[in-house]
Amino acid sequence: MATVQVSILANEDKGFRLCVTLREHTKNLSKHNLTRIPSDLPEDTEYLDISENDISKIDEGDLSGLTYLCFLKMTHCNLQFISSNAFVHNEKIKVLNISHNDLSTIPDLALPQLRILDLSSNHYDSYKVPSLFGNLSQLSYLALGSPRAIYVNVNDFAPLRNTSLQQFSLGDGTELQKYDHGSLTQLNSLREITLKVTFCQKIDLFKSMLKDLDQTQTKKLILVKLFPDQCNISDDPFDMFENFKVLSNLSIVDTWMNSSVMVKLVKNIWESSFEELAFVNITYNEDTPQGSQLYVQNNTRNLRAVIFDRVHHYQYQYPKINISLNLASQMTYFKFSGTGMNILPCNLISVMPSLEILDLSDNLLDDTGFWWFACSYTSVFPALKHLSLSHNRFVNLAFISKKTHEMKVLESLDLSFNSIRLGELCSWPSHLTELSLSYNNLGNNVFQYLSIHFQKIDLTKCSISIITKDILLQFPRLTHLFLSFNSIQVLPADLYAPTLCTLYIDHNAITSIDNSFFNGLSNLQTLKAGNNPFSCGCENFWFVTNLNKSLLCDWPLDYSCSSPPSYAGISLDMYKPGWLSCHPWFKVPIALPITFVITVVLGFVFYACDGVWYTKMLWVWIRVKRRSLQGAERLLNSSFQYHAFISYSEHDSVWVESQLVPTLESSDLNLCIHKRDFVPGQWIVDNIINCVEASYKTLFVLSKNFVQSEWCNFELFFAQHRAISVNDDSLVFILLEPIPSESLPKKYLKLRTLLRQQTYLEWPKNEQKQKVFWDTLKAMLKAADKSIKLKEVATDIVETYPLLAESQ
Repeated sequence: MATVQVSILANEDKGFRLCVTLREHTKNLSKHNLTRIPSDLPEDTEYLDISENDISKIDEGDLSGLTYLCFLKMTHCNLQFISSNAFVHNEKIKVLNISHNDLSTIPDLALPQLRILDLSSNHYDSYKVPSLFGNLSQLSYLALGSPRAIYVNVNDFAPLRNTSLQQFSLGDGTELQKYDHGSLTQLNSLREITLKVTFCQKIDLFKSMLKDLDQTQTKKLILVKLFPDQCNISDDPFDMFENFKVLSNLSIVDTWMNSSVMVKLVKNIWESSFEELAFVNITYNEDTPQGSQLYVQNNTRNLRAVIFDRVHHYQYQYPKINISLNLASQMTYFKFSGTGMNILPCNLISVMPSLEILDLSDNLLDDTGFWWFACSYTSVFPALKHLSLSHNRFVNLAFISKKTHEMKVLESLDLSFNSIRLGELCSWPSHLTELSLSYNNLGNNVFQYLSIHFQKIDLTKCSISIITKDILLQFPRLTHLFLSFNSIQVLPADLYAPTLCTLYIDHNAITSIDNSFFNGLSNLQTLKAGNNPFSCGCENFWFVTNLNKSLLCDWPLDYSCSSPPSYAGISLDMYKPGWLSCHPWFKVPIALPITFVITVVLGFVFYACDGVWYTKMLWVWIRVKRRSLQGAERLLNSSFQYHAFISYSEHDSVWVESQLVPTLESSDLNLCIHKRDFVPGQWIVDNIINCVEASYKTLFVLSKNFVQSEWCNFELFFAQHRAISVNDDSLVFILLEPIPSESLPKKYLKLRTLLRQQTYLEWPKNEQKQKVFWDTLKAMLKAADKSIKLKEVATDIVETYPLLAESQ
């Protein structure tokens, strides 16, 4: 059953690749003890496997939420019933495997995109397919089989006439009781058929089926369990082979084969148009004393390929097979595997002058068993191009390399799955261009033992951890390199292999692939790099966004993120890195205009909201605090009669007397005003000097009127002189109105200098700003109260800061 099983798996893999776009869209619920199809499956599920559960039916609505379902596998579930509307919402299904169940009838299936359908190993009584199968125009593979179906009627397969069916499997290992001639001829597009039908008593049915198949386009015929064990066949079941015109490939699988039947089969094959004959997993039994005697035939020989794959023999003697070696003189392909061969027969070496492919895999051959000392090697397989010694016991690579010089046209050598060891340097012939050493524990040094003439090198799972430019430069003709299942972590940027067309680096430890990796691979056409622990970060930005994915033969199914943890398991195709986040240098030309625009907007808002004025007020508060701290010692040792002496023009008296004086004195500030506090009869200059010296601050109310007053100039002069002499900051200026320094008369050069150097308060027109103005001025003057500690004065000043925020 090996060949059949391989065919089934191949179809499943083909269907998987056909259906699934992302691994996240697959759901495997096999062996979950389910009794019905879960209703909470993700809507985007493309592949669903619910095999080996106990789900007896599929009702309408069970799969209604899976509109993207493409592959449904539901085997070994005791399935008995499928509703006619079960798949009404699943028109995208392309692969349906409901084999090995208990269906009593072949279900109606209205699935227009269905391509692969397996209904084998069920319990229906008839092979008659429903008429709806005629709508399965894209169906390419169909498997039918039931132990209860023992009749094949002429109209059973009629609905399949208009389909594109190319592969068909019929039967379940039971013997047919009836076959209507012409039943299989309706499958006119058929290319391959597998008959799981046993024949022993009704050989005529077998012959009738073969005649019908030769009327179709079928080229390959696979016969599974053709004869039951211990079946004695007296007739010649194969005598019609010489008349066949289309059938050219025959495989006998999992069958008991007597030596008498073997002789009849080979004789008729040799006289027919068959080109390939395969025996797979057969049990050979000698029912004739002389064994199998195959003599020279005079007919034209078309047979070019013979395969023996796992031949069992349970008799207590070696089988006797006498074959005229002349029969093999035109054979081009010969496979003899899984037989336990440990010595190559000497005669085989020289009697196959046309042999181009020799497969001796899965045997017990070693270095001396294949090149046996008792054989003459003067003419060794003169036409042999491809030699497979996989799954044997070969060890010495240097010895093997020397022996390959005897095979003058050998191009390809397969030494995979052996016990190869590296020792002496190898000497390979120039005509050998392909070598497979896969699944041998060789390490990084293996490249030193290879030939510069190699074009195709397979080092899958050879414990390789590095690949460098120098390594590839050793092989100037290299076109195919396979490094899957190794431990490679880094792909160097300087690799140079301009002839390389195919590279496999899947199942390694690679986290990223950069653009520079492809610079030296100008001719690369196929890259397989899936199943690596890729990082979903900027290091893979180019690989994800810019690489032509047609280069990747396994994209996107086998590509997923391993890091960071937040992306673990996510398909690499779903990772969408940001351009700016992965290209920080591109942020500068974008950030500069944005910053400029924001700055302009903030500047406009700052200007519109009088930010300049508030900034000046803040600066005043800061200087008040600093100077208050610096003058703390002076305040503690000084006494003042007034908090402030007010100097102003008589023309500004209305504002002074109606707003300034009442507001400050209401806050317990003692003010000195010339109208009220000058000593009568005393010289006015003495009054000015005495009041200035008796006040903690001298407060000047500046306006255009002020600069026109002679006495105001005297007051300013004495106040400044006092401030310089005691090294304090006792001058406070209030601007009732703007006074450009350039408009001041020359005699006010001092004032001009002071306005440039001193901080002054501007009288605002806005009432909310006036509140800040008064609080600031009061805080400056209250520092003179000796009953207030210096720390508390500073605290009062700081407490005025929130007012600034409120005023904004």
